[in-house]
Amino acid sequence: MLLESQTLLARTGRGVEKLALYVAILGGLGLVFITLITLANVVGRALVPFGLTSVRGQIELVQAGTAFAICAFLPWAHLKRGHASVAIFTDMLGVRTNRVIDLVGDVVLFALAWLITWQHTLGMFDKQAFGETTFLLRLPLWWAYAACLIGLGAWIIVGLWASINSAHQMFARPPVKLKGNPSKKHTDKT
Repeated sequence: MLLESQTLLARTGRGVEKLALYVAILGGLGLVFITLITLANVVGRALVPFGLTSVRGQIELVQAGTAFAICAFLPWAHLKRGHASVAIFTDMLGVRTNRVIDLVGDVVLFALAWLITWQHTLGMFDKQAFGETTFLLRLPLWWAYAACLIGLGAWIIVGLWASINSAHQMFARPPVKLKGNPSKKHTDKT
């Protein structure tokens, strides 16, 4: 039973890691978009005497892109334990205590991911219902909210998996250490 749950966790873990990675890559592409828009805006302003102009609505695009990138990086940061920790303190503790800390941290982050996603979804529906748009480009605000839900939804999945994995690690027996090199075959010379 324990071996089956370890195998299932390992298989689902690979899928969860791929999901978090792909969403983080999307966030990185969002940062590239933000960079290119900002570059075009700066060049356009610098070359106004030559007939160019700044990018209309650049701030609105950067705001939406930044929000998307932040939400897209949350699953990867959670999965790779990129959040703040006090290693100088926890390194002095035992394995069992660190597993408890990991479990509590993962459960709290999962609850936080769920709460933020829920409130963000409600905010998206409000923006859609009232027809709110950006000031200059008149883009519907709910679009940016919906894009952020990609990362937030992935964060919930990662948070759930990480919580289950931490619970499994906490209650799993430590691996049996074998003496000697188990890869060598022992032969009797008689």
